[in-house]
Amino acid sequence: MFKIMMILIFTINLLHASELPTSHKTYQDSSKCMPCHIEKVTQWSDSWHSKSHYKSDEYLRKSIDYVSRKTRKSLSSVKVQCAVCHNPRIAVTSTDIHYEIMVAMELDEDSEVNKALDNDFLNEGINCLVCHNVDEIDSEASADIRGAHRLKWNKENLISGPFGDTHSPHHKTQKREFFNEKANDLCLTCHANDKTVNGLNFTNMQDELQKSDKMCVDCHMSERKLGVASNIAMNNGKPFQRMGRNHSFRGAHKEAMWKDALDLKLSSNKKQLSIKIENNNPHNIPSGFGARELLLEITYQSDTKILNTKSISLSQKYISKRDKRTIPHLAVKISKDNSIPAMGSKTLREPWPKEASSVVVSVSYRLVNDEVRELLDLKEDIWSKKMFITQESVNK
Repeated sequence: MFKIMMILIFTINLLHASELPTSHKTYQDSSKCMPCHIEKVTQWSDSWHSKSHYKSDEYLRKSIDYVSRKTRKSLSSVKVQCAVCHNPRIAVTSTDIHYEIMVAMELDEDSEVNKALDNDFLNEGINCLVCHNVDEIDSEASADIRGAHRLKWNKENLISGPFGDTHSPHHKTQKREFFNEKANDLCLTCHANDKTVNGLNFTNMQDELQKSDKMCVDCHMSERKLGVASNIAMNNGKPFQRMGRNHSFRGAHKEAMWKDALDLKLSSNKKQLSIKIENNNPHNIPSGFGARELLLEITYQSDTKILNTKSISLSQKYISKRDKRTIPHLAVKISKDNSIPAMGSKTLREPWPKEASSVVVSVSYRLVNDEVRELLDLKEDIWSKKMFITQESVNK
């Protein structure tokens, strides 16, 4: 009896502190969208959005495990905290001390939190419904309020999109400008300002993008092209042709995105090598997540052989309250931002060895720097892979 009463008390407290999204069972997983939107769902299924959850993203999974272990906060509570962006339609958007007590007393088995986390549709990460069921975005909210906390959802069977003249036999539709000229509002709901548990900002992409009028979707989806959004034959036996974007959401994980993403210019005064890196993109590089890295590899050569090589890492370092290295979310101190600024450049200078007659500089990108990769014991090749950007050489 005591156990039942405790569960009831804690559940009431938990739900009181949580904002639940509108139920939408019909299209909550992509298999329900596939029959009519096969091209878009196929593109999405190969994207990192489709892997944006605990089971499929090793980096996310091990980061959550690490934060839980180091903060002594329950694993489920950290999952909920991250799900606000990684799985925004989770039925519970916050936990509190009452839930932590439930976990400590092993009373959480049938809790609303555990039920929400055990929902199969969350294992699709950022799926069709996450974006296309949004009704309103609170774009004026504080920078600290992100993900699900910025969103209002449509009711059952109402889908939002970029068009105002669509007619589906299966669901109602409505046009929303955050699929058109205000597309950044939707992207920046999550891809904006990341902070440590101590309130330090380690990503500020929202401020970076203010320097450009280009939209995120122009690069990370595609320019608008004539194609088929729905394969239903409603136009004299044929699908309607629409101006739409690719849904593969190409990002930093795609090697093709990095080819010539930066410009490299080398010069020499015979004593010093000058390396100028120019960034014509509308956000800093690296950006998007704190542990990402630009890697410069400098090779000094004589006329006949390689003399020596040097690597320079452009990535931030994160220090814990015990003055040890840590992951971005747990840092109390962060090193100076040495990324290449949006629509700007950075120049590095290195001594030129007397014996060297030429120098080759190569620039690559890595998703996770050595320190964080080792802390989290990341095993998958994608986290250490060097994605080539550009290379130049100069003679003395």
